[in-house]
Amino acid sequence: MLKITKFGGSSMADAGQYRKVRDIVTADPGRRIVVVSAAGKRDKNDHKITDLLYLCHAHIQYGVDCSPIFDQITSRYLEIRDDLGLTLDLESDFAALKKRLDAKSVSQDELVSRGEYFSARLMAAFLGFDFVDAADWIKFNMDGTVDQDASYSALRGLVHGTGVVIPGFYGVMPDGRIRTFSRGGSDITGALAAAALDADVYENWTDVSGILMADPRIVENPQAIPEVTYDELRELSYSGAQVLHEGTIFPVREKGIPVNIRNTNDPEAPGTMIRESFQTDTDPQRFITGITGKKDFSIVSMSKRGMSNQVGVLRSMLSVFERHGISIDYTPNGIDNVSVVVPTEAVAPCLYTILAEIQQEVKPDSLAVHDQIAVVAAVGRKMAFRPGISGKIFAALGQSGINIRMINQGPDELNIILGVDNKDFAEAIRVLYNSFVK
Repeated sequence: MLKITKFGGSSMADAGQYRKVRDIVTADPGRRIVVVSAAGKRDKNDHKITDLLYLCHAHIQYGVDCSPIFDQITSRYLEIRDDLGLTLDLESDFAALKKRLDAKSVSQDELVSRGEYFSARLMAAFLGFDFVDAADWIKFNMDGTVDQDASYSALRGLVHGTGVVIPGFYGVMPDGRIRTFSRGGSDITGALAAAALDADVYENWTDVSGILMADPRIVENPQAIPEVTYDELRELSYSGAQVLHEGTIFPVREKGIPVNIRNTNDPEAPGTMIRESFQTDTDPQRFITGITGKKDFSIVSMSKRGMSNQVGVLRSMLSVFERHGISIDYTPNGIDNVSVVVPTEAVAPCLYTILAEIQQEVKPDSLAVHDQIAVVAAVGRKMAFRPGISGKIFAALGQSGINIRMINQGPDELNIILGVDNKDFAEAIRVLYNSFVK
């Protein structure tokens, strides 16, 4: 069995975490491909190495000496190396990088990718594995998308049965320039490696024991989700849950490879398993998979008598938002009215122009905007088979004095979306969790 193991920044923070990673990798002979992030925070007052590298580049761009920050980065990796008893020469690499940085001959993408690069160099030496540079196999197209066929073929040519360590987060453009994914993109590197090598499972190791059923900043000690489908994960991520980088799922889903979210600090915990579907149900009593949400939405509501009998009214309204590049999250509607739910930050700069254009093109009987709205989502593949779930949700919120401003449910019945006032956001999530999970 081949397992691709990806370790996040918290798992790479110091020598102690490196030792935990070694113990996890050596505990299973299937863990032969290791993908790593840059060193993360050691405590809440610490800095992520990637943040410091971005800061270095900003200093140089404005003609400010970045030596103190660069020295922090260097010291961090040298400290890990020395604590692990390694003899790897990193000083020469750091000196060469600093020289290029001072000469402004290193791009921002290449500079910030060095956090993963040095993490992987150290981890490869510590495990006794081969180092495979991500720039040698992740091939970007000129439009920034990944050339999967070329990338997969390149990696298969570099892996020969022995253990390898790969830095996450970056690849190479057709002209040879280093390009990074967006923040959190090391997850994508691991997924691409899993797909390229037809792995049996992609393990994503982090600092929590799986995907949690609610935000731990809102709900105290929320349970982990033992199993979740790709569709449920998509709903949870879209509605606000911080789970995986969005681009992570597509490569492994295409190949039917399950993803296992695990905790480096609690390796015995089974974590969360993500698959296309599950044959058996480990908890038949649980019908809500997770509860999540986001704040600061605006609802643009329009009513027009006889709208249901007029062709093109909804299209005309939506086309106004399209012209202004506004992505629409939800469109709850009635017979003669429709509402458009959009992020306030996105619509605010052009809101009055949009309203004027809707007024001119659609000529509604009424047009109103409601701000300070939060969206709360209850997600679960089994909700469709439980009569009265919506009623129970509304009753629980009503008993707590929470006013529901908007209701939306998709035809696949994977979720129930509610709009509440921003001030009720956290309480709504707590009420739902305590009512249906706890």
